[in-house]
Amino acid sequence: MKIDILVAEIGSTTTVVNAFQGIHGAQPVFLGQGQAATTVLEGDVRIGLENSIKDLQEQLEVDHLSYDEMFATSSAAGGLKMTVHGLVFDMTARAAKEAALGAGAIVHMVTAGKLRRTDMKKIADASPNIILIAGGVDYGERETALDNAEKIVDLGLSIPVIYAGNVENNEEIKLIFENSQQELYIVENVFPKIDELNVEPTRRVIQNAFEKHIIHAPGMEHIHDLVNETITPTPAAVMNLSQLIYEKIGDVLVVDVGGATTDVYSVTEGTDAISKIQVAPEPVAKRTVEGDLGMFVNMEHVIEIVGEEQLVKEGHNLEKLRREYHSIPKNKEERAFIERLTEVAVKTAVDRHVGALRYVYGPSGRDTLAQGKDLSNIRYVIGTGGALTRLKNGPDILKNIRKEDSDTKLLPTGIPKVLIDHDYIMSSLGVLACKYPDEALKLLEASLGYPLLNEELISSATASQ
Repeated sequence: MKIDILVAEIGSTTTVVNAFQGIHGAQPVFLGQGQAATTVLEGDVRIGLENSIKDLQEQLEVDHLSYDEMFATSSAAGGLKMTVHGLVFDMTARAAKEAALGAGAIVHMVTAGKLRRTDMKKIADASPNIILIAGGVDYGERETALDNAEKIVDLGLSIPVIYAGNVENNEEIKLIFENSQQELYIVENVFPKIDELNVEPTRRVIQNAFEKHIIHAPGMEHIHDLVNETITPTPAAVMNLSQLIYEKIGDVLVVDVGGATTDVYSVTEGTDAISKIQVAPEPVAKRTVEGDLGMFVNMEHVIEIVGEEQLVKEGHNLEKLRREYHSIPKNKEERAFIERLTEVAVKTAVDRHVGALRYVYGPSGRDTLAQGKDLSNIRYVIGTGGALTRLKNGPDILKNIRKEDSDTKLLPTGIPKVLIDHDYIMSSLGVLACKYPDEALKLLEASLGYPLLNEELISSATASQ
């Protein structure tokens, strides 16, 4: 059987392959999914990829399967690990971190100011895939970024370095790295002015650098033997699709509850009223990753948030659940337990992602300021990840993401439309959208059961909310 497109999601433990047909026709179709254990530790990711394709063959009941194009997303080999180094944490360091997270990175370290000996040791110990240096608004402070660049080049690491700081330093930075083994990318400043964030150019370069250097990760050196199209970090693919949704239907919030983390993506400019009282700029597209909120690897952290006593009071047999539960719930008791933990993970992750109003007092009385991401204008909330797409009460959990009368958090003020990625293919569609954006949206429409491209249907659905 000949397939138009396969998209591989190479995770830390599992490799999933999704098959799509009719990509060049009027209505592309999601055919099915195969999965197998990821084989990074065996030194060759191709084994897991080939095994997942064999599993797909069994699902489709065919003896042979070939394909024209294969795309991939990857969080294997620890995902895209980065360290970020800026000038002032609330400005350039934070802006650089936003760019890294939006590109799908796991940020292992953020520093502000000149690097110290202890910082250098932490960088070496972190073994990052990419280092990002920022610092200084354009034509502002110069020395910190230059000093940090000289220290980083002295580490002798053979990994890419991205410079996204004061434009005045560009030529100096080139000279610092000209004889090093590190590939240097110079990008527009992530914080060119005091009140301006500019993270998109850096995000794009991070993703390009990741694709170019992914073959150096353990077990990944043969990935291009099977994958002949774009490779991107899995979270970056979800962000890419979220931005595409925003362009088509408006302000969107995506919540991805996984086994190890809960990621939240928002694409919205917020409201004019809140922007006037913001203490610091926020990116239009923002991602936060909560490494302590997972349904399997980090289940104990979520249990701790709720409290063991409370869970027992609610009727959950923790001793039995801990002993018997694996990554996928098998019975009614386990599903009820994971739904409860998912509810807590979603609320906690969104609370950490969203901004809030705060009050300050001065000579003229009380003033109201806003700090963090404004979600007031969110119109759509989309759930993806195993917990939200496979459990019955996923939509009900997401419906609770809205502002209460007394709440100071900048949550959605209306009642957003809740959608579920039923086929669990958002990350695959995010990388597919790099080449086939309209086709990816059509496939997403089918998974969500909601029109993304028909403006009349969208207007009608919005009016009926």
